[in-house]
Amino acid sequence: MSDMVRLPGGAFLMGSDIGYPEEAPVRSAEVGPFAIDRFPVTNADFAAFVAETGHMTEAEISPKIEDFPDADPALLLPGSAVFSPSPPGAPALPWWQFRLGAFWHSPEGPGSSIEGRMDHPVVHVALSDAMAYADWARKSLPTEAEWEYAARGGLEGAFFAWGDELRPGGRAMANHWQGAFPFGEERVRTTPVGQFPPNGFGLFDMIGNVWEWTVTLWKGGRGCCSPEARNAARVMKGGSYLCAEDHCRRYRPAARHAQDPLTSTGHLGFRCITRG
Repeated sequence: MSDMVRLPGGAFLMGSDIGYPEEAPVRSAEVGPFAIDRFPVTNADFAAFVAETGHMTEAEISPKIEDFPDADPALLLPGSAVFSPSPPGAPALPWWQFRLGAFWHSPEGPGSSIEGRMDHPVVHVALSDAMAYADWARKSLPTEAEWEYAARGGLEGAFFAWGDELRPGGRAMANHWQGAFPFGEERVRTTPVGQFPPNGFGLFDMIGNVWEWTVTLWKGGRGCCSPEARNAARVMKGGSYLCAEDHCRRYRPAARHAQDPLTSTGHLGFRCITRG
């Protein structure tokens, strides 16, 4: 989808003093004018990019030993991280599994497909994949400040992108985990973009559904001080369908998390901007 929303930029209050420690302190930030995709990049969008360029994602290529020097070379195989919930009533099990053959077109691994999910956000994209798409589309990826300014939708200081209540009037405002985490069904995953209400800027899915890449370095993380390093951790924003009231309450504009740029997952996607 090429639909973009033009934003004027300006000063805003970034961060939160009542969320997770890494969100503090609340401080003044300023961004210039930019346009941002109204929706996250979808499977249909990414498929068009791959069809034209032949791009292969990081998840489809065996990792390089120089990028993972402590790993067993025999384990450096193509694949990606797939979420697997624990059955209701069973003990909580590790919910992330590295699955051979999982990539954007087979999001749960071999035998799965994106059929019927072309309007869902693309997932299993590493930072280099998102940047390659942005270059192809003649766009860029946002900084953390640009992303948070857009997510707030002009609503200053609110805890959520729509106000201070998670479900105003009982209405779900984003795709996030329902019930006790991590117990659920295998089909728990993304939803079509635009299914939940837009924010004040008319942007959809800024919160929940999938985390989104930014180009901002995560200070204090691996490779943090070398932006050119392939393993320099970046900030991802917005939370995902796995964020729950009793686990990872990061379905908020101020929320942030570090992400290894070489690692893709089934709950991380992106959207693009143009500046000026």
